[in-house]
Amino acid sequence: MQTKDPPHSDLRIALFSGNYNMVKDGANQALNRLVEYCLRQGAAVRVYSPTVETPAFQSYGDVVHLPSFAIPGRPEYRWPLPLARHVRQDLEEFAPNILHLSSPDWAARGAQSWAAARGIPVALSVHTQFEAYLSYYGLGFLEPMLVGYIRELYQKCDVVLAPTHLSADDLRAQSMSDSISIWSRGVDRSLLNPSRRDLAWRRSLGIADDEFVVGWLGRLVLEKGVARFCETLDTLKSRGVPHRALIVGDGPARELFESRAPHATFLGFQSGPDLARALASMDVLVNPSKTEVFGNVTLEGMACGLPVVVADAAGTKHLVDHDVHGLIVPATVVTGYADALEQYIANPALRARHAAAGAARAEEFSWDGVNQALVAQYKALIAAKSA
Repeated sequence: MQTKDPPHSDLRIALFSGNYNMVKDGANQALNRLVEYCLRQGAAVRVYSPTVETPAFQSYGDVVHLPSFAIPGRPEYRWPLPLARHVRQDLEEFAPNILHLSSPDWAARGAQSWAAARGIPVALSVHTQFEAYLSYYGLGFLEPMLVGYIRELYQKCDVVLAPTHLSADDLRAQSMSDSISIWSRGVDRSLLNPSRRDLAWRRSLGIADDEFVVGWLGRLVLEKGVARFCETLDTLKSRGVPHRALIVGDGPARELFESRAPHATFLGFQSGPDLARALASMDVLVNPSKTEVFGNVTLEGMACGLPVVVADAAGTKHLVDHDVHGLIVPATVVTGYADALEQYIANPALRARHAAAGAARAEEFSWDGVNQALVAQYKALIAAKSA
C-alpha cells in the first residue's frame, strides 16, 4: 500500500543510469520504484540515461539523454560515454543537491567528479556483480582489471548502497569502500500473491493439475544460469522424474534456451497480472544465478507462495533460510538442483510448508519502506556535506 510520508520538497536528485528504461530487469524496476516514490513525496528528480526510440516500459520522471554505444554482443544494453556538454549544462540548471549513480560507467565517473568539485554528495547503488559476467563470455581474464576500475569509482563516492548485508560484506572484503550502507528492495504484494494461482490457465497450456511445474523467471541471459537450469531439466529427465518446465522471460539467450529445453513452455516477457498468474501457477521456482546481489525474482516467487530452489549466493541467502523458505544448493552443482526438486516432488507437505514460510517472509519487504529509508540516507549525506 502506498504511504504519504512527510514531504521531501527540499530534495533535488540527479539519478544516473546506464539503462533506465531499455530493459525491464530488476535493477531498472528498483530505480523506477525509487523515482516514483520520490516524486510522490514532492522531491525533484532528474534522470540521466541513454534513451531509445521504443522503451521497454513506461518509466517515471524526466529523462535526459546520455550519448552511448551498444555493448558488443549485448546490444539491448548501452554504455554511456563521458559527460557531454549538454548534460553538464543540464546538471548546472537543475542544481541537484545529491547525485545517485547506479552503474560504474564513464558518465557516472564524470558525474562523480562534477559533484565533488561542487561539494555535492554522491551515493552509488550496487545492482549486480558486473565483474562476474565476464567469465560467461570468455573474458574472465579481464576481471581483475574491471574490479580495479569499479573500486576506483566506488571509493570516491560518499556512500555505496548495497542491497543486503551479505553483499555489503562482500564489498568490504574487496576493499570497495569505507562507507557502505543498505538500500534493500521490495515486492508488490497487491500484485504478487498466492491468490493469483490459476489451474484453468495452466490447463490451457496443456499442463494437467497433477503435473509438477518447475519454473524460471527472469532475463534469458547466460549469467543468470541458463545452462545450469537446462542441465537440471536434463538430469530430471535422465532419472525418469516427471515434470513440466515453464519459462517466463525473454532475452538474447532464448534461442539457446529453447534448443536446450525443447519440451519447456516459453511464455516470453510477462508483466502485471499476467506475470503474477504465470508465477503463482508454478509449483517451484528455480533461481540458479550466481550474479544476483538481491534476488528480486526469488522474492517475487516467495510472494506468490512458491518454494524456491536457489544457488548458494549472497543475493539469495539473505532471503532464503535453507529448509525454511526453500532449498539452497551449491551454485554450480547441477545434481544439487535436481536433488532439491526431487525432494519437493516426493514431499508435498514440505513444499507447502516452505511455500507458506516464504510468503510470510515476503511480507517484510515493502517498496515504500525501503525507499523511505533511502531518502533518509540522502538527507543525512546532504546534512553532513553542509556541516
